[in-house]
Amino acid sequence: MAGGDEVKEVRNQQVLARDYISAIPEESDMYLNTSSTIKLRVPDDDDCQEAMLLKNLYLSCDPYMRGVKHSDEAASSTLEDRIVFFATDKPITGYGVAKVLESANPKFKQGDLVWGMTGWEEYSIITATDSLFKIHNTDVPLSYYTGILGMPGMTAYAGFYEVCSPKKGETVYVSAASGAVGQLVGQFAKLSGCYVVGSAGTKEKVDLLKKKFGFDGAFNYREEPDLDAALKRFFPEGIDIYFENVGGKMLDAVLPNMRVHGRIAVCGMISQYNLEQPEGVHNLMHLVIKQARMEGFLVFNYYHLYGKFLEMVLPAIKEGKITYVEDVVEGLESAPAALIGLFAGRNVGKQVVLVSRE
Repeated sequence: MAGGDEVKEVRNQQVLARDYISAIPEESDMYLNTSSTIKLRVPDDDDCQEAMLLKNLYLSCDPYMRGVKHSDEAASSTLEDRIVFFATDKPITGYGVAKVLESANPKFKQGDLVWGMTGWEEYSIITATDSLFKIHNTDVPLSYYTGILGMPGMTAYAGFYEVCSPKKGETVYVSAASGAVGQLVGQFAKLSGCYVVGSAGTKEKVDLLKKKFGFDGAFNYREEPDLDAALKRFFPEGIDIYFENVGGKMLDAVLPNMRVHGRIAVCGMISQYNLEQPEGVHNLMHLVIKQARMEGFLVFNYYHLYGKFLEMVLPAIKEGKITYVEDVVEGLESAPAALIGLFAGRNVGKQVVLVSRE
């Protein structure tokens, strides 16, 4: 931009965090800042040599955002701990879909659509552009790039195919199965010729698993006084693959029901995120008895497979072999309640915030 050009300044509504989250998060831990403004240009300083100015269209609400709650001064060497989603009086950070308004990065140009890490605000200046992916296919809803074609989709793909290595005819159990990741894991399992059962927390979600996503069976874990008995009812010969989203009592019930050489992909443990003292797991000896493998994973380490993932998933969506359910709220002002609602199970499907339609 030439030095003499006038730079337009606009309002930039933002969702900010009041403080670091150390207990059960509440809507009051976040607030809407309506007085912020931003100049619609990429800064000229040395730290922004490949920066991009984005207009955010959709934002993603994801359970992992609750997991990072330390202060900016906390030292850490892991990738997930270097991303501070709730930094005091700064816009919350998360995945989103955006339009490029201006770019100093030769890989992106004005008008491009992207998905990746952005801020919970109307406009964002992004300097870490290696966390952004260009959107080439717009024959599907753009919001899908917050879910099935974005981080949750890659999480389901990596955890199921890369970590669990499924075989036709195997038995698969998915907890939190109606969520952004779980609903895809179940459908991937069916495409692989597996028998799959999922659990969720309401009758509506259980019906969704069976009638829309094609699970062979599903149950409401809130209505099961004995989780071990419930699993034995659906898996009388045991579980080959468990896609772990819940942790705690659910994991403890799964372990005795694993088959020999079973695999557990540990994606998340949402039941434990808000506990000051996480629940203990007492059945770990079954990993030895069953010669089973339990492996945690981070989706960041599998993004090099994104092209391969799209080659599989895009045709499956267009052919109706995979379906996806979203729970969309409108406006940044709705974002805090939408995020907190994840931990009470209020959402049905992938929770998305619509910021702007263009």
